[in-house]
Amino acid sequence: MNKQTSHCASYFSMMGVYVTLLILAVTQVALAQQSKPTDNTNVTSAADPARTNTLQNAAEDQYRIGPGDVVEIRFFNRPQLSGSVRVSMSGKIQMPLIEGEIQAACKTEGELAKDIATLYLKYQRNPYVDVFVREYASTPVAVVGAVDKPGRFQLTRRIRLLELLAYAGGPTDKAGGQIVVAHTGNLSICEAPEGQNSNATTSSEGFITYSLKETLRGEAQANPWVDPGDMVSITEADQAYVVGNVFKPQPIPLKEQVTVSQAIAMAGGVLPSTKSSEIRVFRKMSGTTEQKLILVNLGAVKQRKAEDIALQANDIVEVPTSTRMKILESIRNAITPAASNLPYIILH
Repeated sequence: MNKQTSHCASYFSMMGVYVTLLILAVTQVALAQQSKPTDNTNVTSAADPARTNTLQNAAEDQYRIGPGDVVEIRFFNRPQLSGSVRVSMSGKIQMPLIEGEIQAACKTEGELAKDIATLYLKYQRNPYVDVFVREYASTPVAVVGAVDKPGRFQLTRRIRLLELLAYAGGPTDKAGGQIVVAHTGNLSICEAPEGQNSNATTSSEGFITYSLKETLRGEAQANPWVDPGDMVSITEADQAYVVGNVFKPQPIPLKEQVTVSQAIAMAGGVLPSTKSSEIRVFRKMSGTTEQKLILVNLGAVKQRKAEDIALQANDIVEVPTSTRMKILESIRNAITPAASNLPYIILH
């Protein structure tokens, strides 16, 4: 009997040890799970560069507050501190209890809320602040020049140059090869994020020129962020003119290099009565009222025996009519009406 009792005591003692170890293991797992941030946390860490980059990219796409905007600031359980305030033209706002002004322009709603919460730490433990733009009133962006729908556009979020051109209907057929972005000076209140290039860096003349082709392809160097107050101009292409014995006499936009043969082809080509050996190009000489005459043999150009010269702005390409063909055309025009007046006889 004593032996059986001893076995039972040993059994229960071992079970107690196992249960204790199991409780300790479960406790450690629970503590590890509590110390690990959940997936929806806004906390970022230097040891998590992928998440940090994702948040930075998301912030870049958000609207940045500008001068004249009205922002609403809400404090959780502190209604006396909540309210709406308009951003001054210097890009700042004032808040109760805070000495001096707070930089608001060029920040997202979340960035401004974080800054305000930090300033109120001395008055409240863990203040919860929410900021959103109540009225978008910062300087609009203007798009002018060779676009389908020129106008002024009020930004409610950050957009890039290519998207803005899409809202303006895209470039017209008269558009040249350049986009000029002029800054109004409001960007001086903004500071570029550390380690990033700022779109506020302009030339000494206050504007930046981009390639229209590169912008339309969405290339990064030609597709910058657009800032409030920017003036975007799509320059019109220089023109040359094709006149004379062609199917469609018309101006030819010089978006890129255009030669004499190409310009004539764009005008529909030459008529049958053309004297192709003496195409005349009239070019105005710089600084004078005189014109230079350049003769082009179109037949020789097609056979690659003569140079197909490139046209310059305001060149006039005159396609002459062959004298012999002109005489034959005159005879045909004279005979045709007379023949139509002759009697009509049916032969059986």
